[in-house]
Amino acid sequence: MNIITKNTRRIIMLVVMLMTGIISFAQGDNSIKGFVYEKSNGEPMMFANVFLKGTTFGSTTDINGYFSITRVPDGEYIITVTMVGYDTIAEKVSVKGQQILNKKFSMSEASIQLEAVSITADKIEARTETKTSVVNITPKTITKIPTVGGQADLAQYLQVLPGVVFTGDQGGQLYIRGGAPIQNKVLLDGMIVYNPFHSIGLFSVFDTDIIRNAEVYTGGFGAEYGGRVSSVMDIITRDGNKKRISGKIGGTTFGAKIMVEGPLKKAKKDDDMTMSFIISAKNSYLEQTSQSIYSSIVKEVLPYNFQDVYGKISLNTANGSKINFFGFSFNDQVNNYKAISDFSWKSYGGGTNFVLIPGKSPVLIEGNVAYSKYEAGLTEANNPGRSSSIDGFNAGFTFSYFLGKNTLKYGVEMLGFKTVFDYTKSNGIKLNQTENTTELGAFIKYKWQINKLIIEPSLRVQWYASLAEISPEPRLAIKYNVNDWFRVKAAAGMYSQNLIAANSDRDVVNLFYGFLSGQESIPKTFDGKKVDSRLQKANHFIIGTEFDVMDNVTLNVEGYLKDFVQLTSMNRNQLYSSTNFPPGTPEILWKDFMVENGKAYGVDFSLKYEYMRWYVWMAYSLAYVNKNYENEFGDLINYRTHYDRRHNINILVTYTGGARRQWEFSGRWNLGSGFPFTQVSGFYEHYQFDDMGMSIIGTSGDTGIIYGELNKGQLPWYHRLDIDVKRKFYFSEHTQLEVDFSITNVYNRDNIFYVDIITSEKIYQLPLMPSLGLTLSF
Repeated sequence: MNIITKNTRRIIMLVVMLMTGIISFAQGDNSIKGFVYEKSNGEPMMFANVFLKGTTFGSTTDINGYFSITRVPDGEYIITVTMVGYDTIAEKVSVKGQQILNKKFSMSEASIQLEAVSITADKIEARTETKTSVVNITPKTITKIPTVGGQADLAQYLQVLPGVVFTGDQGGQLYIRGGAPIQNKVLLDGMIVYNPFHSIGLFSVFDTDIIRNAEVYTGGFGAEYGGRVSSVMDIITRDGNKKRISGKIGGTTFGAKIMVEGPLKKAKKDDDMTMSFIISAKNSYLEQTSQSIYSSIVKEVLPYNFQDVYGKISLNTANGSKINFFGFSFNDQVNNYKAISDFSWKSYGGGTNFVLIPGKSPVLIEGNVAYSKYEAGLTEANNPGRSSSIDGFNAGFTFSYFLGKNTLKYGVEMLGFKTVFDYTKSNGIKLNQTENTTELGAFIKYKWQINKLIIEPSLRVQWYASLAEISPEPRLAIKYNVNDWFRVKAAAGMYSQNLIAANSDRDVVNLFYGFLSGQESIPKTFDGKKVDSRLQKANHFIIGTEFDVMDNVTLNVEGYLKDFVQLTSMNRNQLYSSTNFPPGTPEILWKDFMVENGKAYGVDFSLKYEYMRWYVWMAYSLAYVNKNYENEFGDLINYRTHYDRRHNINILVTYTGGARRQWEFSGRWNLGSGFPFTQVSGFYEHYQFDDMGMSIIGTSGDTGIIYGELNKGQLPWYHRLDIDVKRKFYFSEHTQLEVDFSITNVYNRDNIFYVDIITSEKIYQLPLMPSLGLTLSF
C-alpha cells in the first residue's frame, strides 16, 4: 500500500507540473474558441469545419459542437464555418495581445441542396485524426440500412460493419473482432450499460432518434477508455430541441415508439441560458403480431417483448458550458421460449455529465457521475433457475488542452460495482457468489501533428483495488498522410478487465447473460507457468491504409491481431465441486473457472461511395478466432470459438429519389460462412448425488450429454437479402409522415440458427417477413 501511495503522489505531482506548464505556455498566444449550433433546433453541429480564411489555422467541431483555434498571430481575419448541406458562415474577427475570443455560430440548412460536394467533414477528419479501427455513426447513417420490423436501429446497422459478427436473430450476440460481448464496453452519455441489446437481437435499447453520435472502436482504442479488452461503443444523445416542441410518433408491425423534445427555457438573447428536454419510449408487441399478422409465416410464437424509456434535461449557458441530467429504464421479457423457459432482464440508472469552458484558458473540461443496475433471471422446466445482477457507479473527469494542431488530454476515472450470481451448471454443480469491486484509472494522451505525420501516444494506469493489482497500459496510434488521397495508419496497445461472463460458451442461444468479477477459483498454473493475475488481458496490433479512390469513393483496409494473453471463462471440464473432490484431482476438473488464451486476427475491407443521391457500402472480413485451454493431462487444446465466422460480406445500396427527396430505396445482402458447433457423441442418465446415502432405485436421472470434440462441426453458409422502401409526405414545414415498407429475407432462405442437441430439431432464423411502419414527425 505504501508503494501505491508513493506512486500516486508522484503521478499527482507530475500532472500538476504538467498542467502549470501547459497553461502558462498556451496563454502566450491568441485563441479563438466557441461552439457551432444548428439554427433550427439549437443542437450542437458535429464535424463542422471552422478556419481562418487564407491561413492554415483551423479546427473541426467535436461532438459538443466545440472548436478551438490556438496560437493565432495578431491580426484581422475572416473566420469561416462550413458544413455540407448548410449555408456557409463568414465573419471578420480581430485578435491581438494574447486575446482569447469566444464565438458562437448558428448554421442554417441550405435552401438549395448541392448535388456534388467533394470536400466533406469526413475527409478533413481523416487527414487530421488517427482514426484507426473506429467508425462514427449518426442517425442519418443508421437510416440508410433496410429496416427489420419497420424501424431503423443501431443493432441492425452494426451488423454491416467490418469485423462485427452477429450470431442470430433470436438470442444471438454481437462479437467484435473476436471479442465476446462481456469484452465490449458500452457507454451511454458516459454511463455504463451492461446489456445494450434485446433478446430478439434485432433491436438495441437505444432509440435512433435520440442519438447524436456513436463511436464504435473495434480495437486499438486510446487510453481514455479502460476496463475492457476488445472494443468500445461510446454513444452520446441529443440535448433536445431548444427552439420549439417537436417529436415523433410511430408504429410498425413489430412495435411502437414516441419521442418528444422541446425547450423548458428559451433564450431571448445571445447571452441567455437555455434549458431543454428529450424523452423517448419504445416497445415491442411481436409476441402478439406473430400470432396474428405473421401467423401464416412463422411456425411458432416469437415470444419477445421489451420496453425502453430514456429521458434527459440539458442546461446550457451562454458561453457553451452545459450540464445534463438523464435516466433510463430498459426491460426485456421472453415468455415460454421453446415451451421450456422464461427469461427476463431489466436495467435502470441515471446520472449527470457536464462540459465546462473556462473563459481565459484554451481548455475543455468534461465530467460525469452515473449509477446503473442490471438484473437477469432464467427459469427452465428441466433445469434449475439462474439469476445474475450487477449494479454500481462510475465517475470521471477529463481535461483537454488545444495547443495549435496538437491536443493534450488527461483524466481520471473511478467505478465500483457489486455482482450477485446464482447458477447451476449442466452437470449439477452450483455456483453462488457475491463480489464487490472497485477500480481506479488515470490516463494521459497527446496528439502531435508534424507536417504529414500524426502521432498519438497515450498511457493508462488501471488499479483494481479489490484484487490489489495495478495494470500499466501504454498505447499508440500513428497516421501518415502520404498525399491527399492515400494514408497509412497503425495502432497498438495493452488492455485489461475484471468482469467475467457467467454463461456457457457451448450455448449458441445465450438468453441468460450473467456477470462476475475476478475469480479466485481458477487453476494456479496454465501452460506450465504460474498464474499470478486474476485479470483478463489482451494486446492489440493494427495496421491499415485509407485510399481515396475517387472524390467520392474511399477504401479502408485494416489488418489486426488481438492477442488475448489471459482469459477467464466458466470451466466446461469441471467434474467435481470446488468444495468436494478426490485428493490429487487435477485443478481443471474441480475449479469453477478455467484459464485460457487465444488470438483473433484477420483483415477487414470497407468501400464507401457517396455521391449525389447514391450511397453504397461494401465490407468484407476474413477472420480467425482461436482459443487454447489446458486439459487434465496438462496439454493445451486449441479450438475455434462458436462465433468464428471465417468469411463475412455485406453490401448495402441506398438511392434517394424525387424532387423533394421524398423516396428512398435500399437493399442489403449478407453472406457469411457457417459457425462452428460442438457435436453430440451420445447420451446417458445423469444422477446428481446430494449426499452419499442417496438411492437411485425408483428415481429418474437427468439426460446427460456426451459431447464430441469442441466446435469441430460447422453449420451451413448463411445468406440473406433485405429490401426497404420509404416515402415521405410533407404536410407543413415541420410536419411529415413517413411510410416504411420492408421485407426481411426476401428469397426466404432457410438459415440454420442451431440444432437442438436433444431432439435434433433444426431451428431456423427469421423467414421471409414483410413489415410496415408509419412515423409522424411534428
